[in-house]
Amino acid sequence: MLKSLFIANRGEIAVRIIRAARELGIRTIQAHSAADAQSLAVKLADEAVSIGPPHAAKSYLNIPAIIDAAKQSGADAIHPGYGFLAENAGFADAVEKAGMIFVGPSGDAIRTMGDKVQARIAAEKAGVPVVPGSGGRIDDLNEATTIASRIGFPVMIKAAAGGGGRGIRIANSSFEFEQLLPQAQGEAQAAFGDGGLYIEKVITEARHIEVQVLGDGERAIHCFERECSLQRRRQKLWEEAPSPILPDTVRQKLCASAVALAEAVNYRGAGTIEYLYDDASHEFYFIEMNTRIQVEHPVTEFITGLDLVREMILIAGGQKLRHRQQDIARKGHAIEVRINAEDPAKNFMPFPGTVAGLAVPGGPGTRFDTMLYDGYQVPPFYDSLLGKLIVWDETRGQAIDRLKRALGELDIGGLKTTKPLHQLLADDPQVRQGKFHTRWLEPWLEANGGRLSS
Repeated sequence: MLKSLFIANRGEIAVRIIRAARELGIRTIQAHSAADAQSLAVKLADEAVSIGPPHAAKSYLNIPAIIDAAKQSGADAIHPGYGFLAENAGFADAVEKAGMIFVGPSGDAIRTMGDKVQARIAAEKAGVPVVPGSGGRIDDLNEATTIASRIGFPVMIKAAAGGGGRGIRIANSSFEFEQLLPQAQGEAQAAFGDGGLYIEKVITEARHIEVQVLGDGERAIHCFERECSLQRRRQKLWEEAPSPILPDTVRQKLCASAVALAEAVNYRGAGTIEYLYDDASHEFYFIEMNTRIQVEHPVTEFITGLDLVREMILIAGGQKLRHRQQDIARKGHAIEVRINAEDPAKNFMPFPGTVAGLAVPGGPGTRFDTMLYDGYQVPPFYDSLLGKLIVWDETRGQAIDRLKRALGELDIGGLKTTKPLHQLLADDPQVRQGKFHTRWLEPWLEANGGRLSS
């Protein structure tokens, strides 16, 4: 069992990790930038350490500063949360080299599954179907154009490293492809320090479905799937579990393929294997793996009863998986909506500021994961996520009704947030029927933009 845990992240995920560690009797040390000195995570942790100025490049992305601070604090392990350095293989290696434990997979596993091309190769070896595309990284424009023409337009240009929708472009013709390739390459280089790209076929009206896995480096299990198709600019806004449209026979094959891939790469910790699903043909295709805890992990926790962050920490401390696959059962339906400090009526313009009053919803099957408190100054330097409202009920329809009730109770004074968007979505007939896909939301926003004022 670990005795002390250094948290190299911020916001709601840092709060989440502190709570899980405290329940295990583990001392917590919270890293923070100068802008986060008054954050809730700092207030909750047993100890807090400054790691640099507000800008992430000089604090939350500063590997030497984090390693030094963690060593000075006497931490046994470092939890990277999500974002920042969570999928940085060099960081995982540096933690291990410094004599501490990285709460997550090995650097080698991150390298394999964090690079989309290598992950694709690993998936093919494990017998997992992949989207038609380039067989490896592409750096030459002429070669890329030839491959794209062979696959057939439209195609998606994707960064080989990283995620979160960065470095992605969709080209509908060879002319567009030649225009967009350098843009994608430049964005990937700026975001991840790696301009490598690959190409895959665009599946029209695909669903985005992902499988939660847990592994101990030898054995892996799945915790069923999540539906994440409601996206804006490839950023998830609404997630739920289970998928409302997946047949049980497909679910079994999908989840089994995720376990096979996790075991093939000796995966350790919590991870998510993402797929595109064609509802018309019932075919699914591997697209990537996120080698970390996901923002949307609470919906899986609600339907399975597992504490995924606790399991991560126990595995990092040397425990083998405590559960067999047959022990993991799902019950009911859970939905998570991301509450961001953005004004949806003004093209989702970021809206940092001071929280002037906070009302958090409660009641059965209701959870709000956040780092907010009354009077908190939301800094302008980081992601706009303020919190995640998660609800559970016995059926999907009941869960949406509970979500509507909980959104009505939620009040974050002084800020514009994405709450109005989720209230409209919860009332939309197509959303209630589960009739949407990854490209559904943006046209919907164009048609409903005038109704999004707070």
